[in-house]
Amino acid sequence: MMSEQNARESRAQIFAALGEPARLAIVDLLADNDATASEVGAHLQMPSNLLAHHLGILQEAGLVTRRRSEGDRRRWYLHLQPHGLIHARPATLDRAGAADPKRLLFVCTANSARSHLAAALWRRASALPAASAGTHPARRINPNTLKAARRARLTLPRVTPQRVDEVYGSGDLVVTVCDRAHEDLPDLGVLHWSVPDPVPGEDAAAFDRVVVDLAERVAHLASALAVPPRR
Repeated sequence: MMSEQNARESRAQIFAALGEPARLAIVDLLADNDATASEVGAHLQMPSNLLAHHLGILQEAGLVTRRRSEGDRRRWYLHLQPHGLIHARPATLDRAGAADPKRLLFVCTANSARSHLAAALWRRASALPAASAGTHPARRINPNTLKAARRARLTLPRVTPQRVDEVYGSGDLVVTVCDRAHEDLPDLGVLHWSVPDPVPGEDAAAFDRVVVDLAERVAHLASALAVPPRR
């Protein structure tokens, strides 16, 4: 167990990392949206060497992690580790003009696992409607997805996976939960969550980890959008 002194030092490191406006801007950008370093640098108009310096400090403080894309393996996505950070409203939503969506649309490649779990978690957390879709839909929802949903007491509709263009509508806030989908839809996805694909290993624990990961992200986004929970 971490001692009180070590815990205090860890907190101090986090506060120090956040005490620089440029690093706080990076944290704001990553509040609900995983992004590559080049995307962060382009948005903040920050030179690559300065960005690398700030990212190094944020990573050392445990605030930011990196994960290789499952699509373009040359890319690495940056992810903000919450550590109790609370953001009233992520800048990404206001910047994209999607602060008041009519529906959440979660998108992955096959629409057989992550997107369905995300939509189910959203329906449990918020009164705002949710749907899911895929860029290259599978023939059916993965059986392990259904099992993971049952373990988490989530309700998944028994539907056939659908293409994005069959589901997307005006007023949708699109959240890609798959690197390949994000890279296939650069002009559509407003938010991106770089969530590891649990399907290849067919491992129940991997599906459960995805549920935990998505639940945390869903709770934060629902709070940021200030949408009342489903009764």
